[in-house]
Amino acid sequence: MKSSVSYAVMSSICALIVGLLLILWPDVAVNYLVITIGVLFLLPGIYGLFSYFAQAKKRERANLHVSFPVIALGSTLLGLWLVIMPEFFVSILMYVLGVLLVLGGLNQILNFVSVRKYMPVPLGVYIVPTLVLITGIVVLMNPFQAATVPFIVLGVSSMVYALSDLFRLIRYRRKYAQDITDVTPL
Repeated sequence: MKSSVSYAVMSSICALIVGLLLILWPDVAVNYLVITIGVLFLLPGIYGLFSYFAQAKKRERANLHVSFPVIALGSTLLGLWLVIMPEFFVSILMYVLGVLLVLGGLNQILNFVSVRKYMPVPLGVYIVPTLVLITGIVVLMNPFQAATVPFIVLGVSSMVYALSDLFRLIRYRRKYAQDITDVTPL
């Protein structure tokens, strides 16, 4: 329970930061976001390749055969591609972020519905996740209409999603903890 709450808090804080960046620098933030994702693919890929080649003599002495780290090579190449050509991936990113907003809105709505089994949930609480869901659908339908407007909308929606998820975690955390401890193993 504690790890799932920690994960939810961390993901909400990350969504809040991404939202703020998209609002402050919508045109620049997207390219840097893609470059950052590229670096996050690049670093473990390079590490995997260097580890493979650095331990080649040890493997040779021990007469061990280890296959070439194809995944590390793929991660490195994808990371380089993202870093070198971020504009190409920005077009794809709008669709990805739109899908994430749709899934995030649906997730929050379903979480509130599941909490209703244990306690009343005011109808007004459903407004924000519904708006996040609608925003995701709008972004998916018009991803390239205006480059900065969708990113600002995505930023605001991301921040609203993060704040409402943090609200849910804070408001209902005691009830979740109680329900987890009430469950007896089979």
